Amino acid sequence: MELEFEDEKRIRFAREFSELDRFVFEFVRVLNNQGIRYVVVSGYITILFGRTRTTEDIDLLSEKISFDEFNKLWLMLSENYECLNTTDVTDAYSHYLLNATAVRFAKKEQFIPNIEFKFIKDEVDYYSLTEAIEVRVGDNTLNISPLELQIAYKMFLGSEKDLEDAMFLFALFTEYLDLQTLMTFLTKFGVEDATVKQYLKGLL
Repeated sequence: MELEFEDEKRIRFAREFSELDRFVFEFVRVLNNQGIRYVVVSGYITILFGRTRTTEDIDLLSEKISFDEFNKLWLMLSENYECLNTTDVTDAYSHYLLNATAVRFAKKEQFIPNIEFKFIKDEVDYYSLTEAIEVRVGDNTLNISPLELQIAYKMFLGSEKDLEDAMFLFALFTEYLDLQTLMTFLTKFGVEDATVKQYLKGLL
């Protein structure tokens, strides 16, 4: 897989889509068509770039939108998707999203995979959204979290799966990363130097 960096916030490459890829890109196409700003974060990013592993859910952060805007989105999604939390749009908006809880969307009569959709809630989420990277695969586009933040957050989470995700992204994108920004986030999340030296070879 050959990656082409059009600039620091745009990556293009070509590969065949898996069923998971099709699910994700079809979902975000609805958001793109509605003009809703979003960013995909966490594990799916490594899968997108070729890491072989599975995931049942895709974490997606959205700008905070009004109820009317969410209702329009809900109606568009309801053609092919269903919410796993609730069947009521007001409940989804008021009791879930406004309380910083994700609502899950899956294809009708399916539970896996599903999209965990929630509003941004803090400065880190805001950074993910405003500094998102646009990934283009053929004619399909997807916004993902900045790689430096993604790697640092995976290091912070610290499970074997998360650390392997961080190692994978660091190895793949080392020459393109802003290492100072990466170190800033590692420090912000309190990741110990010993852990950085063990998993992100050559950074320290």
